[in-house]
Amino acid sequence: MSLVNEAVVFLIATVIAVPLFKRLGMGAVLGYLTAGVLIGPWLFGFVSDVENILHFSEFGVVLLLFVIGLELRPSRLWELRRPIFGLGGAQVAATGLALAAAGIALGLPPITALVVGLVLALSSTAFALQMLAEKKQLTTHYGRASFAILLFQDLAAIPLLALIPLLGISGAGQAWSWLAAVKAVAIVVVVVAGGRWLLRPFLRLAASAAIHEVFIAAALLVVLGTALLVQLAGLSMALGAFLAGVLLADSEYRHELEADIEPFKGLLLGLFFIAVGMSMNLGLVAHRPLAILGLVVGLMTIKSLLLYGLGRAAKQNHGAAVNLALFISQGGEFAFVLFGTAVGVQILDKALADLLIVVVSVSMAVTPLLVAVNEKFLKIGFVADKPEEFDKIEAREHRVIIAGFGRFGQMIARTLRMKKIPFTALEASFEQVDFVRKFGNKIYFGDASRLDLLRAAHADQAEIFVLAIDDVEASIKTAEMVKKHYPRLKIFARARNRLHAYRLMDIGVDKLIRETFMSSVELARAVLIALGHTKKEADEAVRRFREHDEALLARQHKIHHDEAKLIASAKQGAEELERLFEQDASFSDDPAHPERSGNKSAASIPRNEK
Repeated sequence: MSLVNEAVVFLIATVIAVPLFKRLGMGAVLGYLTAGVLIGPWLFGFVSDVENILHFSEFGVVLLLFVIGLELRPSRLWELRRPIFGLGGAQVAATGLALAAAGIALGLPPITALVVGLVLALSSTAFALQMLAEKKQLTTHYGRASFAILLFQDLAAIPLLALIPLLGISGAGQAWSWLAAVKAVAIVVVVVAGGRWLLRPFLRLAASAAIHEVFIAAALLVVLGTALLVQLAGLSMALGAFLAGVLLADSEYRHELEADIEPFKGLLLGLFFIAVGMSMNLGLVAHRPLAILGLVVGLMTIKSLLLYGLGRAAKQNHGAAVNLALFISQGGEFAFVLFGTAVGVQILDKALADLLIVVVSVSMAVTPLLVAVNEKFLKIGFVADKPEEFDKIEAREHRVIIAGFGRFGQMIARTLRMKKIPFTALEASFEQVDFVRKFGNKIYFGDASRLDLLRAAHADQAEIFVLAIDDVEASIKTAEMVKKHYPRLKIFARARNRLHAYRLMDIGVDKLIRETFMSSVELARAVLIALGHTKKEADEAVRRFREHDEALLARQHKIHHDEAKLIASAKQGAEELERLFEQDASFSDDPAHPERSGNKSAASIPRNEK
């Protein structure tokens, strides 16, 4: 079958299986796995070159590790250090040792049993978090505990990727070469040190081209280039991608990189799961069904009991601990990569790896069924617990997004910073990003009108979107995107002029400020006072003008598409304002008026002075 034909088969299988399994509440990962099983050599046989497809699709895991690295800012890790390193570390250590002991009891060599135990201790991050999100359980006690454990497991996968090749080299003729170890450490140091000095200038150069495709190519080159460089040391490509992500986690390009990489990561990761499904040895399932059933039950029982105990030790109630055990008791997608690595260095034989991959896949398939049974019948602890302050703090990280960080956006940012309100600032001009960051401001490079970038900036968690973009067309495009995809997000917009204001009003922004209106009115007030009018008279004149102009703006908005009516309305508005000021002048010139003064009122200025 040709490459195009295979691609069509993959796409058809994906668009049928994944939505179907999501509708059934079983998640996208299981849909991909099932699609792979169906089109693979064990059933319909539409695709046969499984090995090459699996090898190519591993770039999805590489990109996944890069995105995980982008998310792991040191400050965030420090805030979550106790649940992540305490609860997560205890889970991996306890489960890994328990499963290793079970492996030794079943006759595995100690090193093999240890590797199998540690790998099976990991759960499926994408699988578990997706189920929690779909069922709106992420803010519960067990949802937060699951997230902390999964985050630590993602971190633990990195040293495991580096450790397995070291454990696989044994014997006098295969003793670990200290020269190779030094080489590995040296290359990692070069990547870390060089990355800190070279990655940002390289991305700045790519951004200066002002061509989006060039920046995407640069992002992919950073990921794959770093991954290949680390592979030269005999370490995992995924480790290199993770290091690149961490190095860029605090950079101004973080959100743009995440948005650009996300489509490639999603497609390749989906292809990876399909390839895993295709490689699943169904002949083994048919030949050893009882062995597989026993291993799945043993794996999930051991993990569930330990997770329940950890949940209770963390002062969770019975229901929360039960759900913690149910949601993350499966094997994880990293097992597909780590078992393959272990086979490559002869820690595992191919037959055992195939058996364990089937066990992991079946455990993933069983998890949503167990959760569904509990949700619909047992109802143990499935009611969402009251969120604690931890979740509110997380939500406040993204309460405000500022799109456009020129003079206007910076004023808003300075006020928010003064009140210690965190915000995410996005700016499409790399020159402006470089300039602003020199003064210590936190800002990200990216086009706020792109939906993928808004997702990367967590617009779904924000409360207010400040639209401070200078370019009118870019401002309108961004407002339309936000209003369409995040209708609950309040838009506070800056308008360059009346026509820009009309277009923003058409979109339905929540608050509109014309950028020169307030400053012009304030300057007019100062001029009146300088000309001898009292502060009260100046304030009243300014108030009158502001109310009239804002009412006129609202009235003209309804007819702004009709140029003739708009011109007539403008003339009528000017006449109304003049009559209004003349009435004020007559009122203040009345000798009986108690507030009359010897100074001219704002409305009594001769016409040639207006």
